[in-house]
Amino acid sequence: MVQTDNVNWYVLYTAPRAEKQVKTRLDALGVECWLPLHHTPRVWSDRVKMVDIPLFNSYLFVRCTDPKLRELILVYGVVRIVYYNGKPAIVRQKEIDAIKDFLAQASEHPLCPGEEVEILCGAMKHVSGKIRKIKKNHLVLYLEQLGATVCVKLDDVARVNRLK
Repeated sequence: MVQTDNVNWYVLYTAPRAEKQVKTRLDALGVECWLPLHHTPRVWSDRVKMVDIPLFNSYLFVRCTDPKLRELILVYGVVRIVYYNGKPAIVRQKEIDAIKDFLAQASEHPLCPGEEVEILCGAMKHVSGKIRKIKKNHLVLYLEQLGATVCVKLDDVARVNRLK
């Protein structure tokens, strides 16, 4: 006899850009769910803003029983349950913990002097420079291309990811 009252972590696939709304709906139903978010700069034509975006686009983790999981397909914004080998994919707790640890380490890694960043807006948009000093809300950057030192708001730069 198969036991169906085990509580496991499962994965739901949501409509595009609907992860946060689906999480809100699931929370209202009392379903334990987790949406891993990361804090990142987003650039608009007139400003740069730090926003929380999903780590995995269109995916949401839920912790429930198998029968309850099958009811969640009726929640507006849920497209389907993610399957593996013909059964709903079960995510082990250690994998959930590993993602949480990764997000915690990533958020604790601040910018540091000597690191290269790119300016995201303004007259110096797309110019990169090395951090000389870090103040409360500003960075002092050395722009090698121009041979100049400038002061830039912390929210107006993003780390340059160079492959070595």
